[in-house]
Amino acid sequence: MSAPARSWAKKAAVPVGAGLALTYAYGTARYRRNARRGYELDDPPQPGTAAFARLVEGATGAPWRSGNRVTILRNGDRTFGSMLDAIAAAKSTIDLSSYIIWPGEVTDRFTEAMCERAEAGVEVNVVVDAYGSAKWAGHATVTALEEAGASVVFFRPPAWYALDKLNNRMHRRLLIVDGTIGFAGGVGIADVWAGDAQDPEHWRETHVQVEGPAVRDILGGFMENWAEAAHAVIDAKHFPELEAFDDGVGLQVVRSSPRSGGTSTSQLFYATIAGARERLWVTTAYFAPDQAFVDLLCGAPARGVDVRILVNGRNVDKEVVREAGQRQYGRLLEAGVRIFEYQQTMLHAKTMVADGWANIGSSNLEHRSLGLDDELMVAFSDRGLVEEVVQHFHDDLEVSEEYDIDRWRRRSLSKRAKEAAGDLFRQSF
Repeated sequence: MSAPARSWAKKAAVPVGAGLALTYAYGTARYRRNARRGYELDDPPQPGTAAFARLVEGATGAPWRSGNRVTILRNGDRTFGSMLDAIAAAKSTIDLSSYIIWPGEVTDRFTEAMCERAEAGVEVNVVVDAYGSAKWAGHATVTALEEAGASVVFFRPPAWYALDKLNNRMHRRLLIVDGTIGFAGGVGIADVWAGDAQDPEHWRETHVQVEGPAVRDILGGFMENWAEAAHAVIDAKHFPELEAFDDGVGLQVVRSSPRSGGTSTSQLFYATIAGARERLWVTTAYFAPDQAFVDLLCGAPARGVDVRILVNGRNVDKEVVREAGQRQYGRLLEAGVRIFEYQQTMLHAKTMVADGWANIGSSNLEHRSLGLDDELMVAFSDRGLVEEVVQHFHDDLEVSEEYDIDRWRRRSLSKRAKEAAGDLFRQSF
């Protein structure tokens, strides 16, 4: 760095730091004010019913799309294989957005596949979050993609004139090929997602592959972030006519972004929890719900709902989030909510089952997903798909430990102090 640049950086550090501190303080104050505020919802419809689908459509803008073929993808090996096969077969367009692309073997494989298609004349567009994928910026694979003809942009890089958006990230993980096949869920492009969750170096994940009319809604999630980051709008060749499959199923693709009145994610999850009659089984990488959601979850067992929350155990990558969530365990356990901690590896899957309805996506049950980030979820009520998610939940419970009230009450003073300290930063996660 040159001397003038170093001088400018030193001068800018104080006002930028002050701006960040003020922005964070404002966000914290707003979070504290809103954390206890839920939604009024009289006589909520049961998840899995037509009335619930209409409510979701009205609240989130997610239309019901019939005639889709859906494949649930468990863990990285199967997910990456399906995604790379789709890329290799691309004839017209490849649109990829991800919160995380990190250098490594997996990213090398994706780079090679996309470069080959770009050099063959396929339009390749990649948008990644500037914070989540910071370690990928300036990497040789970015240069290789651009030299092959692909377009690569970073979503919301730090800038003094955009401090108000600095804490609002793009958490989606989407791939759409030729506008006809779409992928969504929790998988990022990095080596930690490789494998089959067999050990702590290979994470547990759930993703979904979609063909049919709902692909256009997944592509819409990509388009939102691409338009802002690239200052461009994708053209009509990305949006072919999509025929419904006779043997297909109905889907709703819920896109969520921060806005006044709460995100679509928060409204979707609130309606789901409030409407559940029989079971509510949640898998989430990070569990630190706002007070309003804790109150709502505590009320579900009283009406006969079997509530189970599957969260991370000792292999979590963000212990501070885990500790903030554990501070809430007492009320939940006393209310009859059952909590399980996954032991095999880092649990990164994000699914929800409520009665005859299920959801797979990028959203956790914590403030960042509920109030700060761009997310995307794929929801369905097809019995076969729902039961597949249920079976995955049962399989995960086999390698989990139930966390009971006695264990919670025996927490050490130092553990409680850490939980309280983490709670001070709750608006960040």
